[in-house]
Amino acid sequence: MKNLTLVLMLFAGLVFTTEATAQKFSGLDASPADIAYYPSSSRETNKMAKVVYSRPQLKGRSLDELAPVGKVWRTGANESTEVTFYKSVTFGGKSIKAGSYALFTIPGEGEWTVILNSNLHEWGAYSYNSDGDVARATAKVSSDSEELEAFSIAFDDDGNMVMGWGTTRVTLPLSY
Repeated sequence: MKNLTLVLMLFAGLVFTTEATAQKFSGLDASPADIAYYPSSSRETNKMAKVVYSRPQLKGRSLDELAPVGKVWRTGANESTEVTFYKSVTFGGKSIKAGSYALFTIPGEGEWTVILNSNLHEWGAYSYNSDGDVARATAKVSSDSEELEAFSIAFDDDGNMVMGWGTTRVTLPLSY
C-alpha cells in the first residue's frame, strides 16, 4: 500500500506541476552559416580543405560598402571565417601545415590580399591582429555576368578557392 501511495503522489506531482522548462531557440540568422569543401563531392571522404563562413547579402548595398577596399575584412559575416587544411598546402608560395586558421582578406582594385591568421574564434575583424598572421597571398580579381546576392566561397576543380559576391570573383591558387 505504501508503494501505491508513493506512486500516486509522484504521478500527481508530475501531472499538476505548473512550472514549465522550455528551451528558447534563436531565430534564423540574417547571414546564415555555410561550409565549402574541397573536393566538393559529398561522396568524397578524402577531403583536403574545409571553409566555415557566414553569408552576408548585398540587399541593395555595394560590395565596397560591406568589404571596403584597403581594409581588413572578416571575409563573410559574424565570426571570422575559418579554413581547415587536412593536409599541408602551398598558400601564396608558402608551405602551410595542416590545421585550422582564421581567413581574412584585404579587398583591392585588381587583386585581394588573403590572410591566414592563427587567432581563431574572433568576432569579425574588430580585434584582428597581424601578429597572428601565418601567411599572406595575392588573389586575382575578375568579373562574372552572374550576380551573387549572398557572399559565397567554393573550390574549383583544381582546388583553388573562389570567393564571389555581386559580379566580383576572387580566385586564390592553392596546391595540395
